[in-house]
Amino acid sequence: MGKMLGIIGGTSILHAELPPLERRRIATPYGAAEVDLGTIVLVQRHQQGLPPHRINFRAQLAALAILGVDRIISIGSAGSLQERIRPGSMIIPTDYLNFASIPSIHDHTITHVNPLIDEALTAALARAAEEAEVGGVYAQTAGPRIETVAEVRMLANYADIVGMSLASEATLATELGIRFASLCMVDNYAHGLSPEVPTYEHILESSRRHRERTGHIVHRIVEMMA
Repeated sequence: MGKMLGIIGGTSILHAELPPLERRRIATPYGAAEVDLGTIVLVQRHQQGLPPHRINFRAQLAALAILGVDRIISIGSAGSLQERIRPGSMIIPTDYLNFASIPSIHDHTITHVNPLIDEALTAALARAAEEAEVGGVYAQTAGPRIETVAEVRMLANYADIVGMSLASEATLATELGIRFASLCMVDNYAHGLSPEVPTYEHILESSRRHRERTGHIVHRIVEMMA
């Protein structure tokens, strides 16, 4: 199979209209992963409804590599750590930091990689998602619980948005030699930045509210990058 575009999606694309794809189950050294295959390869991040801390990121990224994916666009939900970044906005982060346990494919060798978000792929993503702001730092926490007020205050000193998946996916993509960029849908203010306490229901509601926009962006990504 030739080189292909891979898209990883989570809560933010649950309600979006997607291109026609066929469900496949791919065996990998780290377990099986389900993918939706067509002109692109789509991985639904929360397979079987698994919460972030139970996702088999290694199997999902390995499946993309096995299918010949050479570039990945990750689309996911994030919380805002800064008042200027309002819910409903979109961010294309250019760096990330991690407060969770990052998976690795290098279980039996000492290998060091420099994890990165690909600049050229980020620029292409910005053309497909014209409303998105380019730049900013993504902080990954372990989940499944939402961060405490004290944690949010700390994270806000170093990052702009917070989530539970990007650092794992970007690191594994780098290890596998796959170019990576990410589009983050900002669904809520992080805990303590607004009077309303964030919940998973708020994130789902935001996904439903922006499903047409998300579907349009996914189609533009496929049209421009596949």
